[in-house]
Amino acid sequence: MGQMLLACAARLPEIKLAGAVDQGDDITRCIADCDVVVDFSMHDATAGFAELCAQHRKGLVIGTTGHTEAEKTEIRNRASEVPIVWSSNYSTGVNTLFWLTRKAVEILGPGFDLEIVEMHHRRKQDAPSGTAATLADILARVRRVQLTEAARHGRQGLVGARTAGEIGIHAVRGGDVVGDHTVIFAGDGERVELTHRASSRETFANGALRAACWIVGRKPGLYDMQDVLGLK
Repeated sequence: MGQMLLACAARLPEIKLAGAVDQGDDITRCIADCDVVVDFSMHDATAGFAELCAQHRKGLVIGTTGHTEAEKTEIRNRASEVPIVWSSNYSTGVNTLFWLTRKAVEILGPGFDLEIVEMHHRRKQDAPSGTAATLADILARVRRVQLTEAARHGRQGLVGARTAGEIGIHAVRGGDVVGDHTVIFAGDGERVELTHRASSRETFANGALRAACWIVGRKPGLYDMQDVLGLK
Protein backbone atom coordinates (compact mmCIF):
# COMPACT_ATOMS: atom_id res chain seq x y z
CA MET A 1 0.00 0.00 0.00
CA GLY A 2 2.89 2.36 0.66
CA GLN A 3 4.18 1.98 -2.88
CA MET A 4 0.66 2.36 -4.26
CA LEU A 5 0.11 5.57 -2.26
CA LEU A 6 3.34 7.02 -3.66
CA ALA A 7 2.36 6.11 -7.22
CA CYS A 8 -1.15 7.56 -6.93
CA ALA A 9 0.02 10.72 -5.13
CA ALA A 10 2.46 11.43 -7.96
CA ARG A 11 -0.51 11.67 -10.34
CA LEU A 12 -2.46 14.15 -8.20
CA PRO A 13 -1.36 17.79 -8.65
CA GLU A 14 -3.10 18.86 -5.42
CA ILE A 15 -0.83 16.61 -3.34
CA LYS A 16 2.81 17.23 -2.48
CA LEU A 17 4.71 14.42 -0.81
CA ALA A 18 6.51 15.60 2.32
CA GLY A 19 8.17 12.26 3.04
CA ALA A 20 7.82 8.49 2.91
CA VAL A 21 8.40 6.46 6.08
CA ASP A 22 9.03 2.71 6.13
CA GLN A 23 9.52 0.35 9.04
CA GLY A 24 12.53 1.51 11.07
CA ASP A 25 12.52 5.05 9.64
CA ASP A 26 12.11 8.17 11.79
CA ILE A 27 8.83 9.93 11.03
CA THR A 28 9.89 13.04 12.98
CA ARG A 29 12.28 14.01 10.18
CA CYS A 30 9.39 14.92 7.87
CA ILE A 31 6.28 15.45 10.00
CA ALA A 32 6.91 19.19 10.38
CA ASP A 33 6.67 19.62 6.58
CA CYS A 34 3.30 17.90 6.14
CA ASP A 35 -0.36 18.69 6.73
CA VAL A 36 -1.55 15.09 7.03
CA VAL A 37 -0.03 11.72 7.91
CA VAL A 38 -1.43 8.71 6.03
CA ASP A 39 -0.92 5.50 8.00
CA PHE A 40 -0.92 2.07 6.34
CA SER A 41 1.37 0.20 8.70
CA MET A 42 0.89 -2.29 11.55
CA HIS A 43 -1.69 -2.16 14.33
CA ASP A 44 0.89 -1.57 17.07
CA ALA A 45 2.37 1.49 15.31
CA THR A 46 -0.75 3.61 14.77
CA ALA A 47 -1.18 4.87 18.34
CA GLY A 48 2.37 6.25 18.27
CA PHE A 49 1.65 8.07 15.00
CA ALA A 50 -1.55 9.49 16.51
CA GLU A 51 0.38 10.79 19.51
CA LEU A 52 2.98 12.40 17.25
CA CYS A 53 0.27 14.00 15.08
CA ALA A 54 -1.37 15.42 18.21
CA GLN A 55 1.94 16.92 19.32
CA HIS A 56 2.50 18.58 15.93
CA ARG A 57 -1.18 19.37 15.24
CA LYS A 58 -1.29 17.33 12.04
CA GLY A 59 -4.27 15.47 10.59
CA LEU A 60 -4.17 11.68 10.47
CA VAL A 61 -5.69 9.24 7.96
CA ILE A 62 -5.65 5.65 9.25
CA GLY A 63 -5.88 2.72 6.84
CA THR A 64 -4.31 0.15 9.16
CA THR A 65 -6.58 -2.57 10.60
CA GLY A 66 -6.31 -5.25 13.28
CA HIS A 67 -5.94 -2.93 16.31
CA THR A 68 -6.53 -4.22 19.81
CA GLU A 69 -9.22 -2.57 21.95
CA ALA A 70 -6.54 -0.82 24.01
CA GLU A 71 -4.92 0.55 20.84
CA LYS A 72 -8.30 1.73 19.53
CA THR A 73 -8.97 3.61 22.77
CA GLU A 74 -5.57 5.28 22.65
CA ILE A 75 -6.14 6.41 19.06
CA ARG A 76 -9.67 7.68 19.74
CA ASN A 77 -8.39 9.79 22.62
CA ARG A 78 -6.28 11.80 20.15
CA ALA A 79 -9.37 12.83 18.16
CA SER A 80 -10.04 15.55 20.71
CA GLU A 81 -6.76 17.19 19.65
CA VAL A 82 -6.55 16.67 15.87
CA PRO A 83 -8.85 15.55 13.04
CA ILE A 84 -8.60 11.82 12.30
CA VAL A 85 -10.16 9.93 9.39
CA TRP A 86 -10.30 6.28 10.40
CA SER A 87 -11.90 3.81 8.02
CA SER A 88 -11.58 0.07 7.53
CA ASN A 89 -11.72 0.61 3.77
CA TYR A 90 -11.13 3.72 1.63
CA SER A 91 -12.68 2.40 -1.57
CA THR A 92 -15.59 4.49 -2.82
CA GLY A 93 -17.32 1.27 -3.88
CA VAL A 94 -16.93 -0.37 -0.47
CA ASN A 95 -18.30 2.70 1.27
CA THR A 96 -21.26 2.52 -1.07
CA LEU A 97 -21.59 -1.12 0.04
CA PHE A 98 -21.67 0.06 3.67
CA TRP A 99 -24.50 2.46 2.83
CA LEU A 100 -26.45 -0.15 0.84
CA THR A 101 -26.00 -2.75 3.60
CA ARG A 102 -27.51 -0.39 6.14
CA LYS A 103 -30.46 0.35 3.87
CA ALA A 104 -31.02 -3.31 2.95
CA VAL A 105 -31.17 -4.56 6.53
CA GLU A 106 -33.56 -1.73 7.40
CA ILE A 107 -35.87 -2.52 4.46
CA LEU A 108 -35.78 -6.33 4.63
CA GLY A 109 -36.44 -6.49 8.36
CA PRO A 110 -35.87 -9.28 10.89
CA GLY A 111 -37.09 -12.14 8.66
CA PHE A 112 -33.77 -12.42 6.81
CA ASP A 113 -30.68 -14.25 8.09
CA LEU A 114 -27.44 -12.24 7.85
CA GLU A 115 -24.12 -13.67 6.69
CA ILE A 116 -20.84 -12.03 5.60
CA VAL A 117 -18.18 -13.74 3.47
CA GLU A 118 -14.83 -12.10 2.76
CA MET A 119 -11.77 -13.28 0.84
CA HIS A 120 -8.25 -11.85 0.77
CA HIS A 121 -4.76 -12.83 -0.35
CA ARG A 122 -2.81 -15.46 1.53
CA ARG A 123 -0.53 -12.87 3.21
CA LYS A 124 -3.26 -10.98 5.07
CA GLN A 125 -2.62 -11.32 8.79
CA ASP A 126 -5.89 -10.30 10.47
CA ALA A 127 -9.25 -12.03 10.21
CA PRO A 128 -11.96 -11.12 9.71
CA SER A 129 -10.94 -8.15 7.59
CA GLY A 130 -11.56 -4.67 8.88
CA THR A 131 -14.16 -4.20 6.15
CA ALA A 132 -16.04 -7.35 7.18
CA ALA A 133 -15.93 -6.17 10.79
CA THR A 134 -17.44 -2.83 9.74
CA LEU A 135 -20.19 -4.62 7.80
CA ALA A 136 -20.96 -6.79 10.82
CA ASP A 137 -21.09 -3.72 13.04
CA ILE A 138 -23.55 -2.05 10.66
CA LEU A 139 -25.82 -5.12 10.73
CA ALA A 140 -25.64 -5.35 14.52
CA ARG A 141 -26.42 -1.66 15.05
CA VAL A 142 -29.46 -1.74 12.76
CA ARG A 143 -30.70 -4.96 14.40
CA ARG A 144 -29.92 -3.45 17.83
CA VAL A 145 -27.92 -6.45 19.06
CA GLN A 146 -24.50 -6.76 20.64
CA LEU A 147 -22.08 -7.94 17.96
CA THR A 148 -19.95 -9.77 20.53
CA GLU A 149 -22.96 -11.95 21.28
CA ALA A 150 -24.44 -12.24 17.78
CA ALA A 151 -21.26 -12.91 15.75
CA ARG A 152 -20.59 -16.48 14.57
CA HIS A 153 -17.13 -16.83 13.05
CA GLY A 154 -17.51 -19.89 10.85
CA ARG A 155 -19.23 -23.11 11.90
CA GLN A 156 -17.90 -26.57 12.63
CA GLY A 157 -19.40 -29.73 14.05
CA LEU A 158 -22.92 -30.29 15.33
CA VAL A 159 -23.74 -26.66 16.04
CA GLY A 160 -27.51 -27.02 15.80
CA ALA A 161 -29.96 -24.98 13.78
CA ARG A 162 -29.06 -21.41 12.97
CA THR A 163 -30.58 -18.93 15.39
CA ALA A 164 -32.40 -15.88 14.07
CA GLY A 165 -30.10 -13.44 15.84
CA GLU A 166 -26.81 -14.75 14.46
CA ILE A 167 -24.56 -12.67 12.21
CA GLY A 168 -22.30 -15.11 10.38
CA ILE A 169 -18.78 -13.93 9.50
CA HIS A 170 -16.54 -16.09 7.33
CA ALA A 171 -12.94 -15.35 6.30
CA VAL A 172 -11.37 -17.03 3.26
CA ARG A 173 -7.66 -16.68 2.39
CA GLY A 174 -5.78 -17.60 -0.77
CA GLY A 175 -3.85 -16.46 -3.81
CA ASP A 176 -3.44 -12.77 -4.53
CA VAL A 177 -7.06 -11.66 -3.99
CA VAL A 178 -7.11 -7.93 -3.27
CA GLY A 179 -10.43 -8.04 -1.43
CA ASP A 180 -13.90 -9.54 -1.96
CA HIS A 181 -16.83 -8.88 0.40
CA THR A 182 -20.37 -10.25 0.17
CA VAL A 183 -23.28 -9.58 2.52
CA ILE A 184 -26.01 -12.23 2.27
CA PHE A 185 -29.61 -11.58 3.31
CA ALA A 186 -31.27 -15.02 3.23
CA GLY A 187 -35.03 -15.22 3.64
CA ASP A 188 -37.66 -17.87 2.96
CA GLY A 189 -38.00 -18.20 -0.79
CA GLU A 190 -35.57 -15.44 -1.71
CA ARG A 191 -32.04 -14.19 -1.11
CA VAL A 192 -30.39 -10.81 -1.61
CA GLU A 193 -26.60 -10.55 -1.97
CA LEU A 194 -24.53 -7.37 -2.05
CA THR A 195 -20.97 -7.89 -3.33
CA HIS A 196 -17.94 -5.70 -3.83
CA ARG A 197 -14.76 -6.99 -5.46
CA ALA A 198 -11.55 -4.98 -5.59
CA SER A 199 -9.15 -5.79 -8.42
CA SER A 200 -6.54 -3.12 -7.65
CA ARG A 201 -5.17 -1.49 -4.52
CA GLU A 202 -5.35 1.82 -6.36
CA THR A 203 -8.96 2.14 -5.20
CA PHE A 204 -7.82 2.15 -1.57
CA ALA A 205 -4.87 4.47 -2.17
CA ASN A 206 -6.89 7.03 -4.11
CA GLY A 207 -9.60 6.99 -1.45
CA ALA A 208 -7.08 7.52 1.34
CA LEU A 209 -5.52 10.43 -0.55
CA ARG A 210 -8.98 11.89 -1.10
CA ALA A 211 -9.51 11.67 2.66
CA ALA A 212 -6.14 13.35 3.24
CA CYS A 213 -7.17 16.33 1.10
CA TRP A 214 -10.59 16.49 2.77
CA ILE A 215 -9.27 16.50 6.33
CA VAL A 216 -7.07 19.60 5.94
CA GLY A 217 -8.60 22.43 7.96
CA ARG A 218 -11.19 20.22 9.68
CA LYS A 219 -11.91 20.56 13.38
CA PRO A 220 -10.52 17.89 15.73
CA GLY A 221 -12.73 14.84 15.74
CA LEU A 222 -13.09 11.26 14.59
CA TYR A 223 -14.31 10.92 11.00
CA ASP A 224 -14.63 8.07 8.53
CA MET A 225 -14.89 7.67 4.76
CA GLN A 226 -18.65 8.08 4.94
CA ASP A 227 -18.00 11.66 6.13
CA VAL A 228 -15.51 12.24 3.32
CA LEU A 229 -18.00 11.06 0.69
CA GLY A 230 -20.97 12.90 2.24
CA LEU A 231 -22.93 9.68 2.81
CA LYS A 232 -24.02 10.56 6.36
